[in-house]
Amino acid sequence: MIKILALLLTSAKLGKLLLVVGSMVLSIWAYSLIFGWVYAVGFVALIFVHEMGHFLAARRKGLAVGAPVFIPFFGAWIALKETPMNVETEAYVAMAGPLVGTLGALACYFLARQYDNRLLLALSYAGFFINLFNLIPLAPFDGGRVTSILSPRMWLVGVPILIGLFLWRPSPLLVVMAILAAPQVLKALRFDHTAPENAAYYSASAEMKFTYAALYIGLAAFLAVMSYDVKRMLGPS
Repeated sequence: MIKILALLLTSAKLGKLLLVVGSMVLSIWAYSLIFGWVYAVGFVALIFVHEMGHFLAARRKGLAVGAPVFIPFFGAWIALKETPMNVETEAYVAMAGPLVGTLGALACYFLARQYDNRLLLALSYAGFFINLFNLIPLAPFDGGRVTSILSPRMWLVGVPILIGLFLWRPSPLLVVMAILAAPQVLKALRFDHTAPENAAYYSASAEMKFTYAALYIGLAAFLAVMSYDVKRMLGPS
């Protein structure tokens, strides 16, 4: 019986590993059809770095979390197997993705400048832009989960941003994200901070709110500047 249980556990772990690796390979193949396999490998690696930020932060907070699963042209996601106990934990896990992802993009940027490598420069731009995109203050984006520490009503700020992005660069992905965000917009409209469950979950000190607000604004500003500068270096697409 013990051997059978050990075999099942090993099979389960192997299955999770195959899911992660298999979804990564599938994503690399899909992106390589458009951008070539070298860029595709680097692009998926940057997404992996971003998701590992979430993964490690969740583990540090003692949350049960699944390994990252990749979906071609939609990025990747990790599944929290339990709900964060408070909004600060949610903001902490959400903020870790863009922070670690930005470090990955910076690594590509400095290597690109060191070796005058245009491919690495293009990857750094992708990294900066993806992490900036993820900071849109609207759930299910990371930015929505970070700014919820101020108030879920902050998600309403993300609506015109999402609309503006669609008008600037129409994309099926933005339509999908809008559909996923719709329930969160309704939640923001109906949010009652006096409800006991909301008062308990969204309770945070003024110092904590200020810290996350400053971190969020600072990172968003940095990513916006780097995205603009690197795009200018790359020239017309």
